[in-house]
Amino acid sequence: MRYPSPSNPNPASCTSAGRCLPSARRESGVSLIELVIFIAVVGAAVTGLLLVYARSVSGSADPLVRKQATAIAESLLSEVLSQPFTYCDPQDVANDPAAPPASTAACTGGAAGSEDKGGGTLGPQPSSETRFSSTNPFDNVADYNGYAMSSGIYGFDDATTPIAGLAAYSASVTVTRSGLALGLATDADALRVDVQVSGHGETVTLTGYRTRHSPTSTG
Repeated sequence: MRYPSPSNPNPASCTSAGRCLPSARRESGVSLIELVIFIAVVGAAVTGLLLVYARSVSGSADPLVRKQATAIAESLLSEVLSQPFTYCDPQDVANDPAAPPASTAACTGGAAGSEDKGGGTLGPQPSSETRFSSTNPFDNVADYNGYAMSSGIYGFDDATTPIAGLAAYSASVTVTRSGLALGLATDADALRVDVQVSGHGETVTLTGYRTRHSPTSTG
């Protein structure tokens, strides 16, 4: 016989022969179904976290690529902004040091023949100018509008072979009138230069401004 008590709710069982057997303990645990559900929930959560991480990594920019693209954009922007911003092409005969042009109207061909092209689309003036020419090169900020390197970055000295390590990059230049936005008298009194460089899935755009501080410079 066994008799429960407050201190021993599961007393040992004794037989009539006086032999006592230890009482069976009630044990608690996790069932197989509960374990399977737990594994499924944790697995789904981990999978979700891994997907978010993978997308974050794939969408983040490679610091080295971005630094390289920025360096290219800075170099090209500096090149453009270092050019003259004149009424007439620096090689125009109208750029007489003794009697320099006072406006675009004084250029050969009038305002339409000036670097401002009479308010038309900016670009090389004359149209035969190129970035790589030794005799008729870009020599004005406005000449660079529309210039692009679509399959590699090139230096002045080689128009056929990209600079080593930069063949996968491309670059483009946009030049627009921006005088009024800067509070100047006319839109033609300042130019905005946007340089965009792309490569290895990364794109960088830098912007600079050039005012007409030396309108009568000669080439």
